[in-house]
Amino acid sequence: MRTPPARPRPPVLDADQARVVDHTGGPLLVLAGPGTGKTTTIVEAVARRVEDGLDPQSILVLTFSRRAAHELRERITRRLRAAVGAPLAWTFHAWCYAVLRLGRPADPGGVSPRLLSGPEQDTKLRDLLAGTVEVGRPRWPAPLAGCLTSRGFAEEVRAMLARAREVGLSPDALAALARRTGRDDWAAMATFYADYLDALDLEGMIDYSELVQRAAAVAEGDDVGADLRRRYQAVFVDEYQDTDPAQERLLRAVTGGGGDLVAVGDPDQSIYGFRGAEVRGLLAFPTRFPRADGLPAEVVALRRCRRLGPVALAVSRQIASRIPATGLPAQYLRAHRDLIAAGGETGSGTFEARRAERVEARTYTSEGSQAEGIADLLRREHLENGTPWDRMAVLVRSAARSVPPLRRMLTAAGVPVEVAGDELPLARDGAVAPLLLALRCVDNPGRELTAEAARTLVTGPLGGADPTALRALGRALRVIDRAVIDRAVVAT
Repeated sequence: MRTPPARPRPPVLDADQARVVDHTGGPLLVLAGPGTGKTTTIVEAVARRVEDGLDPQSILVLTFSRRAAHELRERITRRLRAAVGAPLAWTFHAWCYAVLRLGRPADPGGVSPRLLSGPEQDTKLRDLLAGTVEVGRPRWPAPLAGCLTSRGFAEEVRAMLARAREVGLSPDALAALARRTGRDDWAAMATFYADYLDALDLEGMIDYSELVQRAAAVAEGDDVGADLRRRYQAVFVDEYQDTDPAQERLLRAVTGGGGDLVAVGDPDQSIYGFRGAEVRGLLAFPTRFPRADGLPAEVVALRRCRRLGPVALAVSRQIASRIPATGLPAQYLRAHRDLIAAGGETGSGTFEARRAERVEARTYTSEGSQAEGIADLLRREHLENGTPWDRMAVLVRSAARSVPPLRRMLTAAGVPVEVAGDELPLARDGAVAPLLLALRCVDNPGRELTAEAARTLVTGPLGGADPTALRALGRALRVIDRAVIDRAVVAT
């Protein structure tokens, strides 16, 4: 017989965490800074509700990445010491798709719409844009006529469609906005927007941006919406600062009117503004989700930081204090930003602990020199101080733009690299991207085989050339060029 796992010991909670766990119902905003134990607090709050008799399937936990949802499911399952029939933790889009399937699909055969992947949406957009050239609908402004079939224009169109859906702009609303602002390009975009949605409906497809709006519309309906409100008695949302207006609309449909909604977030960490996230949704949460008696929602700030030492914490708080956060009452914002290090008050700790901490800001003249500097720092830390590779991390702003060149530089410097699995799409994964690039160069060398592409192929896993080999190749090519020029001169 398999030995049963040891019963997990409940963590020791501080007073602020205990207030969240003891919350008996209604809307609650939890301000959680870096390392304040927000995930532990969510897990313990879920466990408390189950211990108080709430059916686990009546609890919904929402987050923004597959990795975070998986971690929450694992931790909640271990804490409850029992498997739950339905997943407790979902990503927003996964749950929206489940909600959409609860509604009656428009297809006569009863088939739910199929969710488009990113590459499929790119292909669909480029096909439709190419079709606009042939049929003359919509009439794009003359400056855009030459780029309708380019990949870059398709990416811009995709981004604008996503932003329009996230803020709730329909094609008619976008057309009205174009008329008020005198933007011919937006007017053409509104027509294309309507045609794009019609094309997806005709083929039984839906994209990620439309998914949340459709799910919100279903949740606001009388039949499915009432069922959702009866089913989910407690809703937790992690990283609430990254929600957009469409997701807030969905939450209001399920938990509005004083329902048990616990929103956990940090207004100083909002990083998805380029995807339509609005941090003011968190700042205005107490008034946008009032209690059943009409009073603003309760606010709790987690104040004890267990991740950063006193020096790093003091630096982070100094930076956070300069970030504008209007809308939230000053006493809550002050409590949120005045964090206490795990060893005591901010700035305390032994001399050895303070000396071990180091916070530096470095600037570089180019992206290449920055990657080289990072590789040098990591190698020195590993060789001189004995820090294991898995205890070092590099954070980037844009995975798609920054990770590929940084990965090449680190690999060439002998630094092992592991990229978070859900940070890059498959086509840009380090094991796949070089092969796809090589195939594109073979298929169309005149267009795809640029100097940057050649360098990527030669120095990547396919070519395997280090800087020394690259310089040797350059010298050989220069010798060949001189020989060709000499022969041409002699022939002339």
